[in-house]
Order: sequence, then C-alpha cells, then structure tokens
Amino acid sequence: MQKLKWYRILGMPLVLCGAAAMALPAQTFTTLESFDGTNGAGPAWGALLQGLNGSLYGTTLLGGTSGGTVFTISRTNAFTSLTSNLDGGSQPFSGLVLAPSGELYSTTYFGGPHSAGEVFKMSASGAATALYGFCPSPQTNCPDGENPVGALVLATNGDLYGTATFGGANGSGTVFKLTLSGTYTTLYSFCSQANCADGSQPEGGLMQANNGRIYGTANGGGTGQGGTVFEITPGGTLGIVHEFCSLTNCADGTSPIGGPIQGTDGNLYGTTVFGGTLPGGQSGSGTIYKIDPTTGGLTTLYVFCSQPYCTDGEFPFGALVEGTDGNFYGTTESGGAANAGGSYSLTAGTVFRITPEGVLTTLHSFCTQSGCPDGFDPEGTLAQSTNGSFYGATCGGACGGTSGDGTVFELSMGLHPFVRTLPMAGEVGEQVRILGTDLTGATSVTFDGTAATFTVTAPTLITTTVPAGATTGKVKVVIPQGTLTSDVAFRVE
Repeated sequence: MQKLKWYRILGMPLVLCGAAAMALPAQTFTTLESFDGTNGAGPAWGALLQGLNGSLYGTTLLGGTSGGTVFTISRTNAFTSLTSNLDGGSQPFSGLVLAPSGELYSTTYFGGPHSAGEVFKMSASGAATALYGFCPSPQTNCPDGENPVGALVLATNGDLYGTATFGGANGSGTVFKLTLSGTYTTLYSFCSQANCADGSQPEGGLMQANNGRIYGTANGGGTGQGGTVFEITPGGTLGIVHEFCSLTNCADGTSPIGGPIQGTDGNLYGTTVFGGTLPGGQSGSGTIYKIDPTTGGLTTLYVFCSQPYCTDGEFPFGALVEGTDGNFYGTTESGGAANAGGSYSLTAGTVFRITPEGVLTTLHSFCTQSGCPDGFDPEGTLAQSTNGSFYGATCGGACGGTSGDGTVFELSMGLHPFVRTLPMAGEVGEQVRILGTDLTGATSVTFDGTAATFTVTAPTLITTTVPAGATTGKVKVVIPQGTLTSDVAFRVE
C-alpha cells in the first residue's frame, strides 16, 4: 500500500508504508494541545524551542489565516497561537532558532518575492519580519536557492547557516549564510560534482560541531544516490563524511532527512528514513546510525521493523536528541503497537529511546485508542526542556492522514531539571545567558568550577559572563533545591 504525504506535492519523497511493533508500557505521556486548523495544523518538522521566558515555541505548516502559524506553550502548559502573519512567508517547515537577544529565527517554504521561501525573525511576542526572500529580482533560476526546509543554526560567529532544498547553480539546493541583519551569502550549490556525488536536496537541519564545522544531510545524491552527511566550514568549503546506500541493498540506510547531531562522545548520530538490512536479509524501514566525524566510519545502531509487524516503528523522519541521561530519543512516522496483529496502521508512529550501544526501547505508541486522541504521524524532532521532560508533535491529517490536524505532547521520563547556556561556546568576558526552569534564589554560577558573577534576570533566566580562568566544561548553578548542571559542556574559545 502507498501513502502519499501532502508534501509530495512539494517534490518530496513518497512514503511507502508496510508493517509495524510491540511497545513497552509508555512513560508519563500527556497531550498538551490538539490542532483544529484555526490554531494551526500540521506542526512542523523542527523541534520545539525553549525561549528566554521558559515558554516553548513552535510552528505549524498550515492553518491560521496565511498558511502556517507560530505558537507558544507556557511553563504551565497554556497554549497560545502567537501569529499567522509571517510577513509574506507561508508554510514554515522548520522549527525556530533562539538568538541571545531573545529574537527567534526560522524559514518558510513558500512566500517571499517569488514564492520561493524566506528567512524571518520574530519577537517573543509574535511580531514577524522578513529578513531575506529567496530568488529576488533580477535573479533567474534561483541561484541563491529556493524552498528551505531544514532548521537554521546560529553559529558561534554570530551568523545563521541554513539550506535551501532546491535552486542553486544546479537546481539541487544550497547551503547559505545569513547575518542577523539580513546579508545573504550562498556558500555552496549541491550537485556540483558528477552524478551529484556531493549530494542533492538537503532537507535536514544543520548543526555546528565542537570543531567549528557545520554538519548536515542531503536527502539524495552521493555515489549510491542514497543521500550524504556533509560538513562545511563557515567559509564554504564542503566535504562528504558519508554516502548512504554505499553498501549492498542499502544496508547503511538511505534518505537521511533528519539532520545529524553531535553526541557528548564527539560522534555524529542520526537517522535514515529507509534502508537497513534485517536479520533475514529483507530491507528495513530506516536506521539509526553513528559516524566518527574524523574517519567517516559508520556504525548502524538499529534497523527499524526488526520486530513482527514493525511494532518497533518505521520511517524515522526527525533528527535525534541526546537526553541528559546519555541516551538518544526520537520518533518514527509509522509503526508501533497500532500495527500489532497485522492491522497495519498507515499513520501511527512511536517515540523511542536508544542507548549509545544500540539497545532500543519503544516508549510510546501512537493511535492505539479509538480516534487517536494522542495524535498520529510524528515526523518532527523531540526537544528536551530544562524541566527534564521531552516535547514533540504529531502531524495528524494535515500531513497526509485521514483526520486530525496534529497535537503537541509531553513525555516525562523522570529526568532531573538542568540548565542550558546560550550560546554554548564563547570567549572570556563574553556574555552568556543561562536558561532554566526555576532559577530564583540562585547563589552560585560556575564554569567548569570557576566562579562567575551573575544576575538572576527572571525565574527562567540568568545573565552572566565567561569568567577569567574558565576552561571548557559543564556550567553549574546552585539554587535552594540543589545544583543544576548544563546539558552540554560550555566550550571556552
């Protein structure tokens, strides 16, 4: 059977659905909001974002009055549709990126001067302003790119980096740089090599690694035409880390739509939507991989549809997120317990956890109850808030199903609260914002043990500077309830 997802109209992949898997009992799962079109429809692929005020921000592809919305969920789980006026843009596929100023940045697939998409910025209150519209006059054939899908990344140099899925010198997408004031530079056009060996049509979000290079994925191209993981310097020099479908029967996976992340061990982790090889030799329904960024060596950690009826899930579209427990979390678009016994739900899906060694646990299976009150078709990336919980979204009918416009959910795994720094790297004397959940009464802030002066700006925000003598390591904040530790090490440059 075939399921034509709505974004196939935009030139994106056709999803072939088959079987799905048995899940362990779900953890504490809560549906926070159900979309109905008026408040948005089809939450975007990008992860929810925690703002300076502690609220979560996200986007929907459809709904509202002009093709997509930006919404927020407060610390008390109150939902607000902030705006559907994206200053000329429509259908924001990616999530939002937070700048130290508190402004939010994202892209739209359509809109702008030639309906080729745009980059916009937005205040925390919902006022959006277009920064750059793709394919502006007098350009022809959009050499700067068109139709951005993947999430932006705010690099340590203060500039935004992103990808456009189409356009460019060869019509196969671009990597671009954009200053926060709107100055645009095309860094690379895909399919610049014979047979698109460098990749084509990038759709995943970008990530800046500890070595300063930016990593991403291209959905197509490569020697095996299964997509690539690439690295690019901030100046625009591109290299290929791995070419998918380079093994027989695409045993290493194919179509890495979700971008890579860097684990705390320094390796890259990610997913492919299709491919992998099951024990009996049949093709799997997507993979989870680990790559050594220095050698390019790939290890397949898991192949989906390894359980009868694919009850472990199939087709992981979104990127992974590393939790504060050292495990990785993600979603599959289909499969799960709704498939048990051969019912083959076309749009169910799962939330999963996988250890760095490759042991996978299904944490929640969607659509196991009549009417799917918890939603179905989770295609986006999970986010862990500083309260320790994970948050995500389901696309529902807005992304190709038969009913419903999607949901936002919370999954609590009982993990402790923590703090997050913005940015995650900086020089001595540079201002740093520390995000948290309940920072009132903080008595100490240290950078890898070196004390820093600080100000508690709000219950969810501390302002500080990198102290003299600080070295790369975790940031710790002492509050009356105990000590909060940053989710990743702060890198002193």
